[in-house]
Amino acid sequence: MDKKYYFISGLPRSGSTLLVNLLNQNPRFYASGTSGIMDVMFGVRNQWDKLIEFQANKRVEEKRRVLKAIFEVYYSGIEKPVIFDKCRGWLSLIEMAEEVLDQQIKILVPVRDIRDVLASFEKLWRKQSKLSQVPTEASNYFQFQTVEGRCFIWANADQPIGLAYNRIKDAIQRGYRNRLHFVKFNQFTSFPKTTMKGIYRFLEEEYFEHDFDHIEQVIFENDEVYGYTDLHTIQSKIEPKKSDWIQVIGKEVGMKYQGLNLWDE
Repeated sequence: MDKKYYFISGLPRSGSTLLVNLLNQNPRFYASGTSGIMDVMFGVRNQWDKLIEFQANKRVEEKRRVLKAIFEVYYSGIEKPVIFDKCRGWLSLIEMAEEVLDQQIKILVPVRDIRDVLASFEKLWRKQSKLSQVPTEASNYFQFQTVEGRCFIWANADQPIGLAYNRIKDAIQRGYRNRLHFVKFNQFTSFPKTTMKGIYRFLEEEYFEHDFDHIEQVIFENDEVYGYTDLHTIQSKIEPKKSDWIQVIGKEVGMKYQGLNLWDE
């Protein structure tokens, strides 16, 4: 079966899990949970040229075929014509994806006001800290003593929010904005049908009537490996979400992250 491949790669805590489960309502679609296949391909790409045999004989076309085969074989057991691979790393590897698949790719990019993303992490941390210590706190204990310090850590370039944000920014700066379709969290939760129609237009796929009031969670992840609980748990009904960053992280801290919403430019 010939398959179409799309990608989901955006900010954490911005509705990607909800989007994945909603897309899976369409019988033609398979949308993955957080996928590791990009990292496998990334590793093969990086190690290939370190082998002395391939240094002596570059075998570029063979490398391309191997990388493509890894991706296609990974999804060969999915008997659906449209595949969405969810991984935040794709934004940094657009060139590799297009070279391997020999096509211009399309990426759905869930985004949200950075201050609300920080507030969401803060709420998760408060819930988790009642009985356990999250791994990031263990390695940044003193910074984690304040809301300001926790937000600073989460926004670092090597942490979930900062890394994902920098990848979005860099993809735009590399000239790939036309490959990206931003799925804005507040619009998604307030106007889901309008949002989904925009996604289908971007993908040039025939629209499917989704049920926004009864969403079955069919994609699950073991959140214990991330050190939190309920990272990837969704509600069965899409409802508007109020911005609450002022109440959660405070206006003074939040103002430090003002004006970062590149997708509104």
